[in-house]
Amino acid sequence: MSLHASWNLNIVQLPHSRSKPARKLRTSGALPSSAIKNAHKKPECAAFLFPPANQSVAAIVFGDGSPSCLYPLTKRRSEGAIPIAGNYRLIDAVVSNCINSNISKIYALTQFNSTSLNSHLSRAYSGASLGIEGFVEVVAACQTPEEMGWFKGTADAIRRCLSVLEEYPVVEFLILPGHHLYKMDYQKLIEVHRHNTADITVAVHGSKRDDNPGFGIFTVNSKNQVTGFQEEPGMKSPLVHNSVRFSDISTQCNFYPGMGIYLINRDVMITLLKEYFPAANDLRDEIIPGAISLGMQIHAYEFKEYWEDMRSIEAFYHANMDNTKKTCTAAHNFYDRDTPLYTLPRQLPPTLITDAVITDSVIGDGCILSKCKIKGTVIGMRTRVEEGAIIEDSIIMGSDTYYPGRSVQGANVNGGFSNIPIGIGEGSVIKKAIIDKNARIGKNVLIINKDSVQEGDKEANGYVIKGGIVVILRSAVISDGSIL
Repeated sequence: MSLHASWNLNIVQLPHSRSKPARKLRTSGALPSSAIKNAHKKPECAAFLFPPANQSVAAIVFGDGSPSCLYPLTKRRSEGAIPIAGNYRLIDAVVSNCINSNISKIYALTQFNSTSLNSHLSRAYSGASLGIEGFVEVVAACQTPEEMGWFKGTADAIRRCLSVLEEYPVVEFLILPGHHLYKMDYQKLIEVHRHNTADITVAVHGSKRDDNPGFGIFTVNSKNQVTGFQEEPGMKSPLVHNSVRFSDISTQCNFYPGMGIYLINRDVMITLLKEYFPAANDLRDEIIPGAISLGMQIHAYEFKEYWEDMRSIEAFYHANMDNTKKTCTAAHNFYDRDTPLYTLPRQLPPTLITDAVITDSVIGDGCILSKCKIKGTVIGMRTRVEEGAIIEDSIIMGSDTYYPGRSVQGANVNGGFSNIPIGIGEGSVIKKAIIDKNARIGKNVLIINKDSVQEGDKEANGYVIKGGIVVILRSAVISDGSIL
């Protein structure tokens, strides 16, 4: 995919996937008798040798993040369905982590703008090499006689889907956001969880971050026990419902940002959702702090590798740009044979390049690039770039289908029609921009943020500016000669 001089393009597709052998994990004992305060009934987990993770752990992946974080890319799709690195969707990274960690029971809970995501998951992972009982099952939000509304949060979604999630007798549930980019061996997380006989293990990030990733700050003592939680940085002390679980202030504590990843014992989760907090809607804000206040055994698993939670357009942009830099060691590695990234198999022709100059770029399948110059750019599938076009430091998401030429009309953002074909027209210049799918960029268009605007809302004209990055909306039409 990356085109540094002359690289071979290769994409891993599920029909050819191979499963890793299951690892042996340590045993786990029952919950301590004094683990839960003021509880009349405590969940128990019998001590026994655990079967492999593909039999004992089920992953619950949330395909929806905050729709405002990556707007306008989420105007017609959920965060997990956003294209990345030319050939993939964001949710592919998390599902691939599960497959590479030998977790083969994967539930994807979806709700917001979920049509594209549901279609991708059902087509990409149906019949995948996940074993006899392995699956990726989409559980879309729906209304029932008992529940007439939509999911109110992550905890509410899991509670309402328990009838589906309890179908298989797993031991733990692995809760995962579906719009993050990282590689994690969940087997290591599971092993630490069982070694500590924990009720809940939360993944925290070990690197110093300049901002709050949005999953709260955990206080962790020297034994890796979670002792407190605060929603926002800058508070005087970590709070859990106005209290801290441990009163031993002499214990050395560290502060770690959460990642939104939780491994929860099955019985513990059911008890928390149904008995202790039956009205709670959110895992991060209510269930996890509530479990700390109850005195449950909650441990932290520190993750120190690359992790991007796509908290903004700028974060998404830089995650793509890092993949085009040969010297960037902090980027996500899409080329690791041992932990491949899976996605939907497609029958696309090779990219056709005619007299083009391409440097430090990622080129997706089925593109047609004619006498253009491309530098430091991610080019998505089926992208057509005409003669004389110059593209630098940008993301072109490509097209859902091929269109033969300028005689084909397409609807523009204002409801009219345009003779401009999908793709980048002759002589156009694009710098530091994100061009969403099926956009039509006319001839001699300049998308260069000529006034150096940091934030601008020109959605009626087919684009917005966020963090100095021009974002062209999906299916937008930019007329010949336009200057943005």
